[in-house]
Amino acid sequence: MSDTDTNACLHPEVASVLSRLEIPFKAIACDPELADTADFCNHYGYSPEQSANALLVASTKGEEKYAACVVLANCRLDVNKTVRKKLGCRRISFANPEDTKKITGMELGGVTPFALPADLPVWIDQRVMQCEEIILGGGNRQSKLVLPPAGLLKIPGLEVVEDLAHPR
Repeated sequence: MSDTDTNACLHPEVASVLSRLEIPFKAIACDPELADTADFCNHYGYSPEQSANALLVASTKGEEKYAACVVLANCRLDVNKTVRKKLGCRRISFANPEDTKKITGMELGGVTPFALPADLPVWIDQRVMQCEEIILGGGNRQSKLVLPPAGLLKIPGLEVVEDLAHPR
């Protein structure tokens, strides 16, 4: 498969943002049935230490608030402390698949921090930035992106957060 064909597997808005922000990346086509991180890593030979998950969190009481968080697959998002405090909510949880699709336009297993709504906070755990390269969702369950984490810094409004996640 040529690079053009491989890039065609990306969510069109994600491909557009990557091009506009001039972020170097490699697109990888994947079987949608294997898009979840553990399945993808096992089947395609990638390490959880270089795999990043983009997770949507949501308030569960009071004003409706959301944030996108990017953490390595070998880490656990600190939902109850760091994320809750940053979002300014008493209670939060992971957004359900329907809300994730509604807010991001992407399905679980393909969510990426690229092409998210402009008003959605995007927080990256500092451990992600320490990797040489990461692999994360391509905006759909048919693709993944491989890129240097410095490319994430081009996302407008992005914030790198210390201890957003903790190693498992």
